[in-house]
Amino acid sequence: MNLRRNRKGSLIDVVFLMTGLLMIGMIMLVSYKIYDSYNSQVQSMDSIPAEAKAVSAGLDRAYSSTLDNAVLFATVVTIMAIFALATLVRVHPVFLPLYFLGMIVLIFICGAFSNIYQEMAANAQLTALADKLLFTSYILNYLPLIVGVIGTVLAIVMYKSYAGAQ
Repeated sequence: MNLRRNRKGSLIDVVFLMTGLLMIGMIMLVSYKIYDSYNSQVQSMDSIPAEAKAVSAGLDRAYSSTLDNAVLFATVVTIMAIFALATLVRVHPVFLPLYFLGMIVLIFICGAFSNIYQEMAANAQLTALADKLLFTSYILNYLPLIVGVIGTVLAIVMYKSYAGAQ
């Protein structure tokens, strides 16, 4: 099965976006905690040279901003790709109520996804680290709103192109 051929935008792309964002956010938070613990161990060991400690501390500072900006970039690029692919779809307006029913379900699921991340970020061991991942936390805290806006604009793009093709 060739997934690249006949690829067009739809509500499934929004599912991919919300699931991908949750997984990336959780993996980033856990991996940042692992690296933070590693860096604390490196800083506390006397046998490690000062240069190595300085490099490890620099990596710790760069980790949050670099990966946080990467998540923001990936989110924006994915949203632009969803809209670009949606222009290829011509859907009859009779299916619009089913689309909005699907959007309501997705927004509800996004609320659960957002709560999963918020509970994870509220953990006493992860709170300070989650505060450093500013964009990731904002994106995942407002995931239902983001998906709702993307879904609404996606509906306009998909169903508007049907009228233009007539």
